[in-house]
Amino acid sequence: MRDIILLQCTKCKSKNYATKKNKKNTTGKLVIKKFCKFDRQHTEHKETKA
Repeated sequence: MRDIILLQCTKCKSKNYATKKNKKNTTGKLVIKKFCKFDRQHTEHKETKA
């Protein structure tokens, strides 16, 4: 049930993080505030396809 997803920065559009998500419990797109090393600040990262 758990799928690997990539998290993409909404500001610079780089794919920085990979994580797992249970698609049965979380049906929508995942949005997490993470640190972007290219922008050097905390930004929102949205789910993209792996």
